[in-house]
Amino acid sequence: MDIRYKSTRSDLTITASQAILQGLSDDGGLFVPVQMPVLDIPLEELPKLSYQELAYEVMSRFLTDFTEEELKGCIEKAYDSKFDTAEIAPLKKADGAYYLELFHGSTIAFKDMALSILPHLMTTAAKKNREDQEIVILTATSGDTGKAAMAGFADVPGTRIVVFYPKDGVSKVQEKQMVTQRGENTCVIAIKGNFDDAQSAVKRMFNDDALKEEIGKKGFRFSSANSINIGRLVPQVVYYVYAYAQLVKSGEIKAGDKVNFTVPTGNFGNILAAYYAKQMGLPVNKLICASNTNKVLYDFFQTGDYDRKREFVLTSSPSMDILISSNLERLIYRICGNDADANRAFMEQLAKGGEYQISPEMKEQLTDFYGGFATEEENFAGIRKLYEDTGYVIDTHTGIANAVYREYVGKTGDHTPTVIASTASPFKFASSVVSAIAPDQMDGKDDFALIDLLSELSGVKEPYAITDIRTAPVRHDTVVEIPDMADAVLEFLNK
Repeated sequence: MDIRYKSTRSDLTITASQAILQGLSDDGGLFVPVQMPVLDIPLEELPKLSYQELAYEVMSRFLTDFTEEELKGCIEKAYDSKFDTAEIAPLKKADGAYYLELFHGSTIAFKDMALSILPHLMTTAAKKNREDQEIVILTATSGDTGKAAMAGFADVPGTRIVVFYPKDGVSKVQEKQMVTQRGENTCVIAIKGNFDDAQSAVKRMFNDDALKEEIGKKGFRFSSANSINIGRLVPQVVYYVYAYAQLVKSGEIKAGDKVNFTVPTGNFGNILAAYYAKQMGLPVNKLICASNTNKVLYDFFQTGDYDRKREFVLTSSPSMDILISSNLERLIYRICGNDADANRAFMEQLAKGGEYQISPEMKEQLTDFYGGFATEEENFAGIRKLYEDTGYVIDTHTGIANAVYREYVGKTGDHTPTVIASTASPFKFASSVVSAIAPDQMDGKDDFALIDLLSELSGVKEPYAITDIRTAPVRHDTVVEIPDMADAVLEFLNK
């Protein structure tokens, strides 16, 4: 089946490789498959496949204009020794739930799962489409995407990457990872604002015809590494299918049994990938969308009203501190009957007035999802209880999912086997994690002393990604105001 892609805001239809190369549609929409591919492999066959083999089976259903040789080459380069386990994404059972550890890549966060392969998909797409301009990856990050994207694109020929992050809006380890990033084609810029400010400004640059013309004359073109790029989203579908396969392989479920997925969510991309897995035919019961105190998605699932007009709260789960969940647009488009005009009207309402209200008929199509949220206190209490009961340590983003899942079971009595997406290593947020499991041992310790303590408490050796940044020199120290972001990009490209 030939799968083509169209914008959520028009009838523009293109190939998978063109969608990956472009990132964001010229009309501001996101690319979605015109029809959802089918996972036409017998479920009992899935456990026999390695992560790499399963990645090919899933991704080849979406990326139909890539040859087998091209796609397998991208997969082989992506899922290699940069991951510290041959399983790529191990599944650990603790206190009745299954934690899908998505943090075994080079930057110890789930973004590695897709951003390890995106550079290879993008450069392959460029060759397929005879693209002779240098690709400039332009992205905003709430903490993890930036580092993972730079690690993926660093020194990749024919590419440059510019990452914007909110100054004082990420953890100390996240910031240190970014500002020490190597690679002559990398640029990291802090902004005086929050993630939504950064993301909105990046979108404006994508839609700025004058800016695109200016960089085009210099031999550059913009593309995106955020989950608005379909080349980011498709690889994320893989690990949900892989988690299901591992449950079958271990005898925890039988092929055909349904599972739940609980996902800590900010920009909605990670849980949307789980939704796509269900749409492909994976037996999924509920998709539990876990929010932190910035609970714009929780409120949306409760009321059908998406309203970003609220206080922005900095929490201990900074990658979820988001009020504009860009990937939700792909779901809105689907539940409004793939009506680009209707979807565009919703997005215009959001841009101009800060909110939109879906119809009752659309809300009825959200039954796949359950929305929940956890406070800081509930998050820390859940992390501490899991550690005290099992010795298993999770980070503060996974902690949100853990707390929401426990609440979900209490409210619904649903004991369907549940996979919790564990999106970051606890070492990335050591200060918060230690304050949850051993607050009496904080004693004014700095971040790296807390990492040492966490290693001792958990019995887990610190990841190489942490060891590396202990002594790495700072290479990026630019801080700009929001209106100056485009000028900062031009300055980097003129070097």
